[in-house]
Amino acid sequence: MDERQALAAFAALSQETRLQIVRLLVQAGPEGVASGLLGSELGVSASTVSFHLKELDHAGLIQARREGRSIIYSAAYPALSSLIAFLMKDCCQGRPEVCTPAVASLSSCCNPQTEAGHA
Repeated sequence: MDERQALAAFAALSQETRLQIVRLLVQAGPEGVASGLLGSELGVSASTVSFHLKELDHAGLIQARREGRSIIYSAAYPALSSLIAFLMKDCCQGRPEVCTPAVASLSSCCNPQTEAGHA
């Protein structure tokens, strides 16, 4: 990810509803969520959700697929990973203890057993 892409992603995420949408989509996993359900979860209108989904799609943070009459949205995990990597790329400068807490928190969120203390 280059700086221009990172700026577009951060601009998209800097709005409360869009950040909530991305977090819901990350929680939903690769299966994704229909836009109508997103609106219900967030308590916003279909047109509001549509507007924000368009901005997130433009930033490359989400993807859409058609299933029957529904459009299912999901997080673009490679783009989100690239954004995190962009932030952490220059971390440490030879001092891994600086980055270890960030790496550990990412590892634990992706491993429920570790988070529950069952490692």
